[in-house]
Amino acid sequence: MKITILSPSYPYRGGIANFTDLLFSELKKNHKIIIYNFKRLYPNFLFPGKTQYETNENINNITSFEVVDSINPLNWISIGNKIKNEKPDYLIIAFWLPFFAPCLGTISQIVKKNNFTKIITICHNVIPHEKRFGDIAFTKYLFNNCDKFVLLSSKVENDLQMIKPGAKFITLYHPVYSHFGDSVDKSDAKKFLNINDEKVILFFGLVRKYKGLDILLNALQLLKDKLKIKLIIAGEFYENEEKYITLIDELGLKENVKLYNEFIPTAEVKYYFSAADAVVLPYRDATQSGIVQVANNFLKPVIATNVGALPEVVENNATGYLVEKENPEKLAQAILKYYNENKEEEFSKNISERLEKISWKNFTNELINFIEV
Repeated sequence: MKITILSPSYPYRGGIANFTDLLFSELKKNHKIIIYNFKRLYPNFLFPGKTQYETNENINNITSFEVVDSINPLNWISIGNKIKNEKPDYLIIAFWLPFFAPCLGTISQIVKKNNFTKIITICHNVIPHEKRFGDIAFTKYLFNNCDKFVLLSSKVENDLQMIKPGAKFITLYHPVYSHFGDSVDKSDAKKFLNINDEKVILFFGLVRKYKGLDILLNALQLLKDKLKIKLIIAGEFYENEEKYITLIDELGLKENVKLYNEFIPTAEVKYYFSAADAVVLPYRDATQSGIVQVANNFLKPVIATNVGALPEVVENNATGYLVEKENPEKLAQAILKYYNENKEEEFSKNISERLEKISWKNFTNELINFIEV
């Protein structure tokens, strides 16, 4: 089939681009695929991070056309007409934030005029974690021009039906992020990170309020006299870093925390996960989690809160633990239990047995079967 993907891709960084790159790599084995990437994704004044771009080489050999401008309506019309005239069998759109819906919706509206191309939207989110005025209206504008939807967790099914009643959708799973490479020896990983501690847990990814880093820090304060443990915080802060530094000081955790306030380059991700005994996700809210699928790639158990779609990807007492949200005491108890009962080897083995089920091959097979019906 002839398929066009409309999404951020390399050289953009982050989970959406990574997902698209891996989807492209799997689909191109059997289909003719092109990616229409963005030449301007976030305007600089709206982007809270240091850079929107990867710093490493194009390790997945992704080819894309960097042509879409998220804030230029004339560009949307041009790209829409280009795809309309090319008449792909399917246009697959990545959707994660209403900010992009006017752009994506206008392109879709134009493409549909060829009465041939079917428009499929992969929803990483439907309603964002941090809501803003106009979110619903913008999202409806896009969704009204789409034929089918692929959801990555059942958490967002009700959100989709609220915005587009009767929508045709399938709920799949977030495949494992396999492009970060293989694990390295734990001692070598710790040496790379200049860590000597025996017990290490990892909080990975962008720091935002809904991810609950403050909850984890309060749990760590309850643990520090019971375990010699180090918390690695690896990710760029998208909110006030100083309040977390202050909290670390107030809780007396300076010796228990190693902070890497930066977006971790793809080539270095393996060291952070390989050094850790477990990944901790103390989220207040969640749809699917790309971090869990990075952890799965490295066979790392996950200790997470029982919110959103996390119970769909973390099997309690099998691949990790699930605890009550916003409860540092319960989180601390789960981490302590994990170490006292030496669960790492057992949970890692269970994860390895589940990897085939969440592979990109299975995902793309189910995707194609759904869109062809």
